Amino acid sequence: MKAHPVNEPILPYTLGSNERTTILEQIEKQMSEVIEIPCIINGKEVFTGNTVTQVIPHKSNHVIANVHLAGKNEIEEACEAATRSQKNWINLGLEGRCKIFEKCADLLAGEWRMKVNAATMLNQSKTVFQAEIDSACELIDFWRFNCYYARKFHDDFQPLVSPDGVENSTEIRPLEGFILAITPFNFTSIAGNLPSAPAIVGCTSLWKPSRNSYFSNYYLMQLMMEAGLPAGVINFLPGSGEEITDISVKNSNFAGLHFTGSTKTFQGLWSKISDNLNNLKSYPRIVGETGGKDFVIAHPDCDKKGLLVALIRGAFEYQGQKCSAASRAYIPHSIWDDIKDNLLSEINKINMGDARELTNFMTAVIDNRAFERIRGYIERTKIRDSCEIFAGGKCSDSDGWFIEPTVILTNNPTSETMVDEIFGPVLTIYLYEDEKFEEILEICDKSSPYALTGSIFANNEDDIQTAFKALRFSAGNFYINDKPTGAVVAQQPFGGARASGTNDKAGGPLNLLRWISPRSIKRTLDIPHEWKYPFMESQ
Repeated sequence: MKAHPVNEPILPYTLGSNERTTILEQIEKQMSEVIEIPCIINGKEVFTGNTVTQVIPHKSNHVIANVHLAGKNEIEEACEAATRSQKNWINLGLEGRCKIFEKCADLLAGEWRMKVNAATMLNQSKTVFQAEIDSACELIDFWRFNCYYARKFHDDFQPLVSPDGVENSTEIRPLEGFILAITPFNFTSIAGNLPSAPAIVGCTSLWKPSRNSYFSNYYLMQLMMEAGLPAGVINFLPGSGEEITDISVKNSNFAGLHFTGSTKTFQGLWSKISDNLNNLKSYPRIVGETGGKDFVIAHPDCDKKGLLVALIRGAFEYQGQKCSAASRAYIPHSIWDDIKDNLLSEINKINMGDARELTNFMTAVIDNRAFERIRGYIERTKIRDSCEIFAGGKCSDSDGWFIEPTVILTNNPTSETMVDEIFGPVLTIYLYEDEKFEEILEICDKSSPYALTGSIFANNEDDIQTAFKALRFSAGNFYINDKPTGAVVAQQPFGGARASGTNDKAGGPLNLLRWISPRSIKRTLDIPHEWKYPFMESQ
């Protein structure tokens, strides 16, 4: 058994560092060309001629790629390729499969690190730090730890008892068929993990990347192929989500869905899958991480400076485009009186602009559709009597899709921006009377359908435990005196329940368990030669 992996160290990109120089050089190189991105089906590039462009969100007129979209024929070919390739992929064995994905991790930790980070900075408008912790460190960790967990299954799930004359064992089989992996724009690491985690245990995948991250995701596909990924194991399909799902879930070999995206989309897919159960060989596994309306609750006795930092980082890192981003906060009046001036002052220090300028804390939101949706929430806030803009609120799409870090104050704990997932740099704060801490815990628990992440700031352990119990089902990842973002593989496996998903915990062994279908094996050594039982004997 290989040693337990360690989490990949985060490079600091400080002034004068080699990585700072290298990432800027790689960004300029990628910006100097427009690449053609094909579908990858059965290991082959397929240029369909039906293309869309990929642009840089913070320079929305700058095209970095032409992307060839899959149509009906390509999707059907990918289903067949994934089905045909599974036998050889299983026969390669767990060690052979792990060797490939551990090589993926080594390549990403080495020569591919700056390529993928730069692609993520350009394609998804991430700062260098956000790209480093996402597209490098987290994905390296996913690949290394998933291989570690998969190896342990073969030992941990063997039967405890084999009586005399019998040998019992368990074969850790994959699901029979292919997995449809539908990945989001906001994390390159998730995009790489969703098709590859099932593959490590022997499944094959159709990978439908987000329309807003084709560029960075294509780099990952190239990396996996360089590491030795066999043809057909993961098939890369840019294209219409509706068309890809319609065709794949009707294929008899569809074995499961690995999804990260909106709650509404996930619920629609679940219904579509259930409508096709009669056509499928097996009951499919459905794993989804969806929306969040993530909270920060401050107790009147808390670390005020730590709370301020958590609000800024939790709400505004990566422009709030994290399913775990702090989007609503409940703060007692006494604490607010002490921190409001400092909060406004610190928010006004935030630099926002081009990802190439490494002093920027924020860049642009992902596309015009997101820009208009987020701006709509801000504009509606301005005309509501129950709400006021405390900070920010300005939006500009003259060069890219920029929205200022925005803080809304409300006197209504169920106002629109306290309940809806906005997925942008908008934090809404509800102020409460100091003595109503337990009441506010109940309001937090009941006012949103989501249950992904949340945090409590309190100095007294009794108060922490009160919140811990009251919010037991309010968040799948619960933070004490910290921001509700930044889950680390193998440290805080990630996922939520209620409308936030199936809570299968990416970054831990539970997720991988969903992609296996064990076979129990009994080998009889003392073979019975008589069919009669002792109780049948007559006197």
